[in-house]
Amino acid sequence: MLFADWLHLVFTSVRFNPLKSLLTALGIAIGITAVTLLTSMGEGVRSYVMDNFSQFGTRIIAVGPGKNNTSGMGSMLSSVRLLTIDDFESLKSLPYADYVVANVQGTGPVEFGERVRNTDIYGTTPSFVEAWDFPLASGRFLPKTQGGSSRAFAVLGHKVWQELFKGGNALGQFIRVGGQRFRVVGVMQPKGSMLGFDLDDMVYIPADRALTLFNREGLMEIDVVFSPATTSEQMSERVRQRLMDRHGQEDFTIVTQDEMLASLNSILSVLTLGVAALGSVSLLVGGVGIFTIMTTNIRERTPEIGLLRAIGTSRRQLLSLFLGEAILLAVLGAIGGIVIALVLLGLTTLLAPDFPVQPSPLYLTASLLLSAIIGLISGIGPAWKASSMSPIEALRDE
Repeated sequence: MLFADWLHLVFTSVRFNPLKSLLTALGIAIGITAVTLLTSMGEGVRSYVMDNFSQFGTRIIAVGPGKNNTSGMGSMLSSVRLLTIDDFESLKSLPYADYVVANVQGTGPVEFGERVRNTDIYGTTPSFVEAWDFPLASGRFLPKTQGGSSRAFAVLGHKVWQELFKGGNALGQFIRVGGQRFRVVGVMQPKGSMLGFDLDDMVYIPADRALTLFNREGLMEIDVVFSPATTSEQMSERVRQRLMDRHGQEDFTIVTQDEMLASLNSILSVLTLGVAALGSVSLLVGGVGIFTIMTTNIRERTPEIGLLRAIGTSRRQLLSLFLGEAILLAVLGAIGGIVIALVLLGLTTLLAPDFPVQPSPLYLTASLLLSAIIGLISGIGPAWKASSMSPIEALRDE
């Protein structure tokens, strides 16, 4: 049997009863639609999260206080030492350190006149705007300290400025932050949200002032943005050595942006695969439908099977005909499911442009292959049964 003849017979069998073929392929189409929608949402969320975390660049090292160690009999010992303003000043002198930013964060009331807004209060240092590319709408950011404690200056996030000053001039005005008096020296441009965290709904004050305000003795984190002239590993080692010289031991935790992004990407990729596997369960229903229809077809086409065997069709050729039919039904269903899913995703993008969806060519290709495999597995039993029929017994049913 020539390949063209085999292909013609397979397509003719599928076209012979179009309604039955459509209903058979529909089960696979629904499963593929579910898989495509779920994986597209999973990939969209992964890309959204990765873009948010990498919007500030990848040449970042975060230093946090404390380091967990395991010692004897599986017990967990925690060595905690605070990160201080002096540690921050020391890291600023490291080679290839473009920007070093100290961070302290909390929440509290911000007051202007009779208006009060409870919001995030972010204690930081002057290089914050350069390190994270946070432009100002008016005024300036926190000035550099010329020795001693910082002056009581504050910079308002865009939303805080709108809520407290109703769009009016805030520069030079005095506000109360956590009960302490600060003078407004700047207003930030709108920055939006990152992972549900509103970057515009906060007030920026000097880090040393924030330590006093929140009654803390140490910084929450020190971030180092380093030059492209060095590597993440080399810069991490410089930071580690400098702090060990100061502390006498490694009682701090260093996390590079590369490590964080790699871990985050792995976690989100696994979640996407899990969602895809969950959606693939619906493909089993489509596989059962193919098996059922193929079994019914064999009973209805027994005389045809007998005739094919009588004119010289071998068992192997007959087996390939029925397997080809099952695979074709599955692939047609998969193509239909992908088209439906892409249409739904297109409508979602039009109606909700901020909703993260991103179809993955890898998952689309995998869906087609998986459908073909399911069609093959579902058709093996009926195809084997058809190829095992005796030509005489099959023709006797005519």
